[in-house]
Amino acid sequence: MGRYLFSPHRNLVDRPGCCLLQWSLGWKLFYVTGCLFVAVQNLEDWEEAVFNKSTGKVVLKTFSLYRKLLTLCRAGHDQVVVLLSDIRDVNVEEEKVRYFGKGYVVVLRFATGFSHPLTQSAVMGHRSDVEAIAKLITTFLELHRLESPVELSQSSDSEADGPGDQS
Repeated sequence: MGRYLFSPHRNLVDRPGCCLLQWSLGWKLFYVTGCLFVAVQNLEDWEEAVFNKSTGKVVLKTFSLYRKLLTLCRAGHDQVVVLLSDIRDVNVEEEKVRYFGKGYVVVLRFATGFSHPLTQSAVMGHRSDVEAIAKLITTFLELHRLESPVELSQSSDSEADGPGDQS
């Protein structure tokens, strides 16, 4: 051991494998990081719709993992809040999806005349699947409920007592 510490000769050996290994590892790390960045950037947004009858509101949220990573978790979601009483209809619309054909989206129609899609991207698959979701929302909101016989008789009585029938 003492012989190596106090030796008058120093041998510097250039090992090509060591430097090449570090250079190759750096490029591999750069390549994998770049691929992960592109993959996260191209992920679709997560969407959530919360229908709350106790508050009388529907909250439509869109979450983006890419935006969350760029802003370090300070942002990352958009939110639309609508009153349940403003929703007049729920239906399914067909959208053309580039390269894949047709997709379907559930659309909320409001009393103001505006409409808003429940999801930002069309759902591929069978129309019946999307129509089932629209029907669940419609029954939850009680949009297409039949009037009871009492309501029908009251509305017909009020029509019969029009302004021209005053005595």
